[in-house]
Amino acid sequence: MTIDRRGILAATMGAGAMLALRGTASAADFKPIPQRPSVRVIADNDYAGDPDSLVALAHQVLSPKARTVLVTGTALDRRFPSQVPADQTARIGAGVATELVARLGLPAIPTVAGSETLGDLGPSPAARAIVAEAMREDKLPLVFTCGGPLTNLAAALELEPRIAGRLKVFWIGGGDYSSGGWEYNLMADLPAARRVLGDPALELTQVPQSTYRQMQMSIADMQVRLRPISPFTQWLYDRFTSPPDFVDVGGAWPMGDTPTVVLGTLSPESSTFETVSAHEIKDDGSYGAVIPGRRLRVCTRIDARLAFDDFLALLMLHARKS
Repeated sequence: MTIDRRGILAATMGAGAMLALRGTASAADFKPIPQRPSVRVIADNDYAGDPDSLVALAHQVLSPKARTVLVTGTALDRRFPSQVPADQTARIGAGVATELVARLGLPAIPTVAGSETLGDLGPSPAARAIVAEAMREDKLPLVFTCGGPLTNLAAALELEPRIAGRLKVFWIGGGDYSSGGWEYNLMADLPAARRVLGDPALELTQVPQSTYRQMQMSIADMQVRLRPISPFTQWLYDRFTSPPDFVDVGGAWPMGDTPTVVLGTLSPESSTFETVSAHEIKDDGSYGAVIPGRRLRVCTRIDARLAFDDFLALLMLHARKS
């Protein structure tokens, strides 16, 4: 049998050309999988602190499954060193959040600072804004995400208790059940945590310390996959390059605020939960007696792969559009 090498080569080239043409047609005919917002979100955090809050905010505002309607800023605990004036951290943090949205080229989102004093549950501008949004009629359900102290939400509940039945809360903070213990977001404002966790009308999902610590992005990943995407990601990456002198950066950076996006917007189905009785919170952050009739949903495992892959893909898609 005689093998026609030229014929085989021509046939192979023809098949390749046909595949190339089909690929071009496929690109021209590309249709996105349809998505539309299913929730509206209030994103609350101490944006002048650890820059993982900015990662969570960027992820939140880029998500096609949510409409971010309000950003509120909390203060930092003055007992710890800060690189910004101690009496202006809520305001400065709100300014950084505003800058982030502008650098993404997105329409401005109302951004309001809360009290500059943690533990102040008076009617701050942030509390008033939260109440106004919660009491507004809208076809989309309202989600309140908090990656810092619960100051602004507690102040809003004090101002208008009825909002407890008009939103769902996802909070990063507190020690593990059932022992508890010292944890920054909890201890920075104990009165606020007691007010929120003890409200029987409020549907709350808590992401305690051992769960949010599962969210780690390696420094190499930040340098290789995050930073090169766009001018925005270069700006975001640079927020991590000047840590306080007392911080010894390891092989990964904790991205503990990102679970708010995964659970409140993206998909909670690949994470795990348990329902527990709420406990009184002692002065040292440990849990005391059970609060009768008060139940909380606690996230015990978060899907980090889904979180980081979705975030990086959203950044790449946004860069292409831009």
